[in-house]
Amino acid sequence: MKKESKEKHFLKKPIYEGGPKAMKAFIGKNLRYPKQALENKIQGTVYVRFDIDHRGKVTDTKVIKGIGSGCDEEAQRLAMMLEFQIPKTRGVRVVFHKNIQIHFRLPKKKTRVAAATVQYNYTEKKKEEESTPEKKNGGYTITYNF
Repeated sequence: MKKESKEKHFLKKPIYEGGPKAMKAFIGKNLRYPKQALENKIQGTVYVRFDIDHRGKVTDTKVIKGIGSGCDEEAQRLAMMLEFQIPKTRGVRVVFHKNIQIHFRLPKKKTRVAAATVQYNYTEKKKEEESTPEKKNGGYTITYNF
């Protein structure tokens, strides 16, 4: 008869709903590149340490390694927006600490592509004779500009 195995960890770690990919998508969606960093063309990675309370809310943030120009404050703002799911911790109220890296990359300059202009004209010529109703004189003009 096999012996029952016990859980390895007494306390379960907090989980972001959707996993790391969802967290990365959330940060990418809500990241506002600071104006000062854009003007000075600053990019890099900000390392943030934050605390998660027993309800799954981020309570405190601290920049471990920053790049300045408003990026540190933006990284802290994003970390404060995160919400985690806390598995049952057997009635113990625990504060969890987690580190995260938030990457600031300058937006790529878009190569300007000429917008396609489509023009559609229909002209109908007046009928010269009423006796031939099946014959219509008209034309279509379609112009594409690329």
